[in-house]
Amino acid sequence: MLRNRLFKTPHQTGFQWRLGAPATGITIRNQPIRSYSGLRGNFLIDKRLSPVKFNKYSPSDIVFYNIGSSRLYSTETPTPSKVKEAPKQVAAEETKPTTVVKKPSIWQRVKGGVLHFWDGTKLLGVEIKISSKLVYKMAVGYELTRRESRQLTRTLKDIGRLVPFSVFVVVPFAELLLPIAVKLFPNLLPSTFEDAKDKEAKKAQLRKTRNEVSNMLRSTLKSGKFTFSNETRESKEFRDFFQKVRTSGQSPSREELIEVCKYFKDDITLDNLSRAQLVAMCRYMNLNAFGTDPLLRYNIRHRMRQIRRDDRAIYIEGINSLSIPELFNACNSRGIRTQGLSPAKLKEELSVWLDMRIKHGIPSVILMLSNAFSYGYNEGTYDSRWDALQDTLASIPDELYHETVVDMPTKQVSNKERLEILREQEELIEEEAEHVAEHPDLAKKQTEENKATSKPAVSAKSPESNIPKNERK
Repeated sequence: MLRNRLFKTPHQTGFQWRLGAPATGITIRNQPIRSYSGLRGNFLIDKRLSPVKFNKYSPSDIVFYNIGSSRLYSTETPTPSKVKEAPKQVAAEETKPTTVVKKPSIWQRVKGGVLHFWDGTKLLGVEIKISSKLVYKMAVGYELTRRESRQLTRTLKDIGRLVPFSVFVVVPFAELLLPIAVKLFPNLLPSTFEDAKDKEAKKAQLRKTRNEVSNMLRSTLKSGKFTFSNETRESKEFRDFFQKVRTSGQSPSREELIEVCKYFKDDITLDNLSRAQLVAMCRYMNLNAFGTDPLLRYNIRHRMRQIRRDDRAIYIEGINSLSIPELFNACNSRGIRTQGLSPAKLKEELSVWLDMRIKHGIPSVILMLSNAFSYGYNEGTYDSRWDALQDTLASIPDELYHETVVDMPTKQVSNKERLEILREQEELIEEEAEHVAEHPDLAKKQTEENKATSKPAVSAKSPESNIPKNERK
């Protein structure tokens, strides 16, 4: 039986504590004593406190504990009455004493920041060295894998972010304002200078933004009461599908859902979304949400082209070739929820995305809208991605539905229907013209970016026999 007792030494020079296990801390009336002389055999001797000070406290006021363990050693000898109250004493033993976390000093923080930036500079130098070899590999005619292509792209972005720092080097004493600029504009720093705390803060902010965007899209994408027409086989299938999902509440088959989704091409979908919905999509995809409507559409199209190229590269190399960080980044860039999901679940979600995009040919904008539409719901709201896609199609704007019907190649549209659609398009054009007149600088920026040609990314050097023909372009 373990005996825990505080007693005086024969010479009255201090107090000793008999322990069954070494103790590493002392608490007197919930006040931690940070230093003691150490262990001598099974005795813990504290010479810092005199016997006079010890005599001021009763044995129940002094507690020895072991750091890293929840077990407390009380100095009070248990009495028969307290032995009967064993459950209460066990509960008291489970309470941990409060520990005061000492904040680092200013010098320690400055030293840590300097070391962090020095390590980031060395890491950037290594990335530039690796990327120079990749550039030479491209120059001699070899193709890069997906991982090599992303490494080269990331390094080029980091080098581009170093350009604003040249101002702080050229202007005298401007380096004193560098910490303020980094604090106000954290995206100016290359990725090698970001610490784990900043990355987690960005991820948390993106999750919060996506929840807000999801709620906003569900409130704006309301079911309209438009009329259906039937004149050909394709339009009849189109009409029957929306009658099921909007009026009767029936669930269409998987084949019907795939056929209807193919009619909603990316350009038609983006051209018939309102400005609020375009801004919401840009925020959801972590893009710049400032600019005219054509600029927002251009940014979304450019990001979708990058995702389509990345889809083909992952489909060729296989999902199992991705590391855990690459898997999280791939799902995050496609708007797939990653918080609280295991790597196996993320692989399943990414596999469903690739099947819908590559095998079934569903447009990427509709898939991204579906992810944004269902992001704010709980995890078990939809049984699969197909159910979320069906719910998204049931809530598309009326303008998008009408424009899709007109764009169908075999659909015979009457002049009355054409007149209604032209009026809807005229309203959208007027809204865009008003916004351009209010922001002429943004319109000029849009014109310059349209003239610039985007450099295509390099995919893996692998056979593309498994990719459908419509995805090889």
